[in-house]
Amino acid sequence: MSKIILSSREFKEEWLAEIAKKAPEYHFTTTTEKLDWSSVTLTIGWSKEWEEHLLSADSTLKWVQSISAGVDTLPLAKFREKNILLSNSSGIHAQAIAEHVLAAILMTTRGFTQTIKNQSLERWSAQDIHFRYLTEQEILIVGTGHIGQKLAELLQALGAAPVGINTSGHPVADFSKTYSLDQLEEVSQKADFVINILPLTPETTHLYNSDFFETMNPTGTFINVGRGASVDTSALVAALKNGQIQQALLDVFEEEPLPQGHPLWQLENCIITPHISGMTPHFQKAFLEIFLNNLSCFVATGELAQNQVSLTEGY
Repeated sequence: MSKIILSSREFKEEWLAEIAKKAPEYHFTTTTEKLDWSSVTLTIGWSKEWEEHLLSADSTLKWVQSISAGVDTLPLAKFREKNILLSNSSGIHAQAIAEHVLAAILMTTRGFTQTIKNQSLERWSAQDIHFRYLTEQEILIVGTGHIGQKLAELLQALGAAPVGINTSGHPVADFSKTYSLDQLEEVSQKADFVINILPLTPETTHLYNSDFFETMNPTGTFINVGRGASVDTSALVAALKNGQIQQALLDVFEEEPLPQGHPLWQLENCIITPHISGMTPHFQKAFLEIFLNNLSCFVATGELAQNQVSLTEGY
């Protein structure tokens, strides 16, 4: 009986043909009806409904290819216990998220966030709009991986000199300086923009708490395109209300969808987008390039070629 690739989403026929070519002994399916769970060797994506079958004692699951870059919602401890390989789609969303953040920064420096509010009031006013040069902004990118590097590259091309934060403070191309994560509060005191692009780990959960917002530059903007749970939402709401920071542009939240009636909806100095920063044209092509590369390696050696996630670190 053939081994099974169980996928949480459909793919175009041209890509199914590529999968079949690289792994002819595997059968691709998206349905669990009458599925022989014991034959599922790898999955594309994950579903909680699969867990009792694929994490059971008689499961033969060897590899999970995540469709997203973030894997914090997956049962990493169980994967580690059963020696299941995990890879993510890191890198696919870099261009889209970098452009999303760049748009947010330019909206702020050119006064669009205020002019949109003025338009809703039919108010013609330039007095309440403050213009700034991008090149004069202190831009702090917290997370210097694929997305952070692409954003830094775009900002450098426009004449800015972004500063980066990573675990150790090691230098990274296109960043004028880099600092370690334990220097975050010190560096953010001078930043005009603080941009979170970190993965979610125990160390980064509620990293942005009341202590952080108390020390952040009061004229600074906080942008989150990383993970919602990196932010203590109550602390952020208080900081926006109390003027501890100037504004926030948020794409991810601790609770999604953001509930109706949540105080963030009502704050004039908060701009909300519905987790769209990573929306990527030609997603299937970009994703399948990673998956097919990994599939070739997995079939030949039982190992992965790229984007393997540390089940201890969570990224």
